[in-house]
Formats: sequence, C-alpha cells, structure tokens
Amino acid sequence: MTDPRTPVDDAAVDTPADAPPAAPAMTHREVLEALSGILLGMFVSILATSVVSTSLPRIITDLGGSQSAFTWVVTATLLTTTVSTPVWGKLADLVDRKLLVQLALAISVVSSALAGLAHSTEMLIGMRALQGVGAGGLTALGTVLLADIISPRDRGRYMGLMGAVMAVGMVGGPLLGGVITDAAGWRWNFFVGLPFAVAAIVVLQRTLHLPGLAGRRVRIDWTGTALLSASVATLLLWVTFAGSSFAWLSWQTAAMVGGAALGVIALVLVEQRASEPIIPLHLFRNRTVVLTVVASVAVGIALFGTQVFLSQYMQLARGTTPTESGLLTVPMVVGTFLASTVSGRAISRTGRYKAVMVVGAVLLTAGLALMGSIDETTSFTLVGLYMLVVGSGVGMLMQNLVLATQNTLPVTDMGAGTATVAFFRTLGGAIGVSALGAVLAHRVQHLMVDGLTELGVPASALGSGGVGALPDLATLPGPVRSVVEHAFGVGVAELFLIGAPVALLALVAVLALREVPLGRASGVEQRLAQAASQAGTPTAAARG
Repeated sequence: MTDPRTPVDDAAVDTPADAPPAAPAMTHREVLEALSGILLGMFVSILATSVVSTSLPRIITDLGGSQSAFTWVVTATLLTTTVSTPVWGKLADLVDRKLLVQLALAISVVSSALAGLAHSTEMLIGMRALQGVGAGGLTALGTVLLADIISPRDRGRYMGLMGAVMAVGMVGGPLLGGVITDAAGWRWNFFVGLPFAVAAIVVLQRTLHLPGLAGRRVRIDWTGTALLSASVATLLLWVTFAGSSFAWLSWQTAAMVGGAALGVIALVLVEQRASEPIIPLHLFRNRTVVLTVVASVAVGIALFGTQVFLSQYMQLARGTTPTESGLLTVPMVVGTFLASTVSGRAISRTGRYKAVMVVGAVLLTAGLALMGSIDETTSFTLVGLYMLVVGSGVGMLMQNLVLATQNTLPVTDMGAGTATVAFFRTLGGAIGVSALGAVLAHRVQHLMVDGLTELGVPASALGSGGVGALPDLATLPGPVRSVVEHAFGVGVAELFLIGAPVALLALVAVLALREVPLGRASGVEQRLAQAASQAGTPTAAARG
C-alpha cells in the first residue's frame, strides 16, 4: 500500500517529468502510528520465542529428550534465523517491505502453532527451525522499517520504545509461559501468539505507508544462499558434536571444519560475481560495518550463548517452577529496558553514541564475570543484581550497534547492511549456544558422575536416561537431587565465565569505532531525494 502523500512508483522513478516531490518529515504522531504495527510485529516474534523459555526444561523432560535435544531446540531456531536473515534483508532492498514483514509474521506464528502439536523432540526441533525463518524476517525488517521512517538522529529516541516492547515481550513471555505451563500445560504456550499476530498484520496494513521502491529486477542469489546455509550448518554441527560424538582432533573435525572453510571460500567467490549478492562484499570496505560485525558476533556468543541456559540454572540448580523462573529473570529485562530507553533519549539529544556503547560493553563484560561467580547456593538478590548489570549493558550496546551501522550506509544498502549485522549477531548466538551447550552437557555429566560415585549411587537413580537426560528434580531422593543441583549450578556459572572474555572483544571493537555525526533524514526522505536527483529534479530532502 502506498502513502497518498508520497506517490512514487517504478515508472515515476524512470521518467523525469514524473519525479516525486520531497516528502515532508513525519510528525511525532505519524511516526507513532507507523511504529505501532512494526513494534507489535516484533512483540509477536519475541513472545513466540520467550514464552517457551521457562517451560523448555519441562517440555524436553516430557518428550524424553536429552541435554543435546534441549540445545538443538534453541540452535535450530538460531540456525535458520541466521541463514534467512540476509535473504530477508536483500529482499527488503528489492520488493515491498510491508508485504515481507507480514509474510514473516505468518510463518513465525503458524510454525509456532505446529510446534505445539509436537509429540517428539525431532518434530519440535523441526517446527522451531521453521519458526526461525519467520524470526529472521522480523529481525531483519524491524530495524530496516524503523530506518525508513525515522532519521538516525531521532532514532535513538524511538529505539527506547523498541527496547520497551522487547522488555515487555522478554519479561511477559517467560511469565506468561510459566503460568500457562503450570496451569494448562506447556503446549498452550505455542498458541498464545496467534491473536497478536493477526492484530499485527491488520495494524501494519492500516498504519504503515511507504513509497514504492525504485524499479530493480528481483534476483535472489540462490547459489550464495545455499553455500551460506551449508557452511553455517556444518560449522554448528561440528561445534555441537565435537567432544561428545567424536574427538575434537579427529577426521570428522577435519572434514567438517575443512568443508565449512571451503564453503566460505566458494561463497566469497560467488558473491563477487553475483548481480544481487546475498551479503554484498563491498559493505566490508566500511570500517564501521566491520567493527560492528565483530562486536555483534561477540555479543551474540556472550549473551545468547549464556542467557539460553538461565532457565536450566533456575529450575535444575535452584528447583524453581517455570513461573518462578520467569519472575527471577525480570532484573535482566528491567536493566535492558531502562538502559535502552535512557541511553536512546540521550543519543537523540546529543547526537553522540560511542560513549554509551563503550559503557554498555563494560557493563556486559562485568555482568557476565559476576554471573560466573554464582552456584546453587548464591542469594537470589545477588543473582538479580548481576543480571541487572548484564541487562543494562545489553540495552546500551546491542541496538546502538545497528544504529551506528545504518548511519554510515547508503539508502540502497540499508536492508542488506542491517541484515548483515543481524546475521553475524545471530550467527554468534548460534555458535555460542551450540558450543556452550556442548560444554555444559559434558561438564554436568562429569559432575553428576563424580557426585553419584561419592554417594555410591548408580546413574540409574536419575531415571531411564541416566546422566545424559534432563532429570525431573521432583522425583529424585534428597542426596541425588543435591548432586544434580550442584552440577547445574556450577556448570551454568562456568558458561558465564567463558562469555566474559568474549564480551571483552566487543568492548575492543567499540573502542575502535570512529563516531560519525548522526544524519537527520529518514530512509524514505533519502530514497525520495535520490529518486528526484536521478530524475534531475531539485529536492529539499537532504541526507543528514
């Protein structure tokens, strides 16, 4: 649907006589109306993922899954999100963005509903993988649409709203999921997003009005997409199974790492020749893009790779219910919400963002190091304080990495560039979840075997799955339960210790950033100005 105030179509761009006039800047009310559908769509995406986070240990237990299955339920979503994000980003530069975000919403919610019908971990993993395709679209398109309607200088102010929506989804999801799991059963968690998705699609249709894109032939780089998918999947499979199914130094490692490396080399060669590359290589000549990519990978590994296992700490090391587990993670989300809101307004007021990002990276590193000191006996007050520090770091850093990137990109590369940063952040998260999940599985098994040996109790005391399955604490005798709680308390804490030095890499990358003054023209204004310039018509819409 095209905004009647800014009539632009393909023919208008190609014909000088029909060149579009400059669009007036949107008022605050118009921006909020357009944002409402975008933010509701992002809320649906976050809710569909977060609503099952606290109930996932119980889901895997009920389906008879192992620690590996728990990890792959998360990794499968991250893998398909990672691979699909650049595709959605490239499509955003070529076709109607509103249609794309509505399609992503539909895929995300339908697959979530199908996951609710799963009767095995294999089906659950498959549906979560499909859900990741929709999540990839919402990840890529949400910030691109934000850039369309808001200038970089004003974007920080509205990113605070995005942070608030993310906070509500991240807090409300686990809480709602815990209540639903305890009251009606975990399957209902997968259906809760349906009414929100329908509302988001309707609101987007009514409130989001964008001018048409300049005529470009839609060519999807399918060869590049296939090579990217194969390389990422091979790398994640290696990280997941090395050390458990085969040795780190083995022929399987050589084959998988070598295959992934060859895939990346082939991908680079293909992208150099592709007319519409899935990841435009010229983006990496931009210093800001390179540094934000490095920081995004580090944030993905450090944050997502550790946060995923918090529910296991709360439920298997501390014996809480899914509802209590959700409540206990509130401090992290409160920190994210407050930090993103306050820092976003400060950036819009001053036009400076680097100092905020540096403080965020310091807080993230310090918070992860503090979380590395916990165990099954640590005061919940201290754990909450540490999570507040981590959340504050995330709120000041993650969205501003995208802002710094968008501020230096030409409008024609906005979709691909934004998606590239999101791709590497999600890739880091997928690698982090796979690698740290393998570390946790190995460490927990080792600690449980040692603890049970000291008690003189066989592994069968944990149930039919032995030390390899996720136990149900309620069915275990006291001494055996203490062994399990200690194993998960120490094991999860060690993951945070691994994440801290990785987060330090993000700090180094942010320190190396060169701060560029924030522009004052929105993406729509830039596109209209560019179209008018190409048509030879003067325009007042200037890039900031």
